[in-house]
Amino acid sequence: MPRVLTIEDDAVTGQEIVAELSSHGLDVDWADNGREGLAKAIAGGYDLITVDRMLPEVDGLTIVTTLRSLKIATPILMISALSDVDERVRGLRAGGDDYLTKPFASDEMAARVEVLLRRNSTPMTQTRLQVADLELDLISHEARRGDNSLNLLPTEYKLLEYLMRHSGQVITRMMIFEEVWGYHFDPGTNLIDVHIGRLRKKIDSPGQTPLIRTVRGSGYAIAEPV
Repeated sequence: MPRVLTIEDDAVTGQEIVAELSSHGLDVDWADNGREGLAKAIAGGYDLITVDRMLPEVDGLTIVTTLRSLKIATPILMISALSDVDERVRGLRAGGDDYLTKPFASDEMAARVEVLLRRNSTPMTQTRLQVADLELDLISHEARRGDNSLNLLPTEYKLLEYLMRHSGQVITRMMIFEEVWGYHFDPGTNLIDVHIGRLRKKIDSPGQTPLIRTVRGSGYAIAEPV
């Protein structure tokens, strides 16, 4: 059972995180101040850490930079009420793996945790991804579905790679734009929908079982046919 450390000084938010992640089968420890949280994180044994940006005694950014300076590579999800782009960039550059702003939906938080856990368990050195008869060569950047070669534009390739690395999981629109386009992209546009539509036309040709599905109100997923 994956172990998660949550460092959060707000009791309501901390209890919400613990309850949500526990319901997903994770073993969750909770520290309500930065000093205790940093000590637990350094002691190790966790598969993922969620850390609030603003904490008493030791702030979240200091926790992240300290862990990375100690070569502790545990995935970190930063959670903060500070939502401006510069603050997100600071958190990521300090060593955070993802950044979620308050207020947040519990299911999105859990999805981001699951993605980080899966990413950490999937070797980034692998050279090929496969979902059903769809294959992606990470060295040549060639994509095939069955006997057909797929002509993908660079952004389509990056989007497909991200979906395939997390096959079977629901990926939210926010997660997609942060990973594929970065923080300067406006999530209010329909750019993601346009690219998903183009990708579907190339991958899910007429007569083939669709692999990309829309999860209404949540995002998108690519998975083996059921």
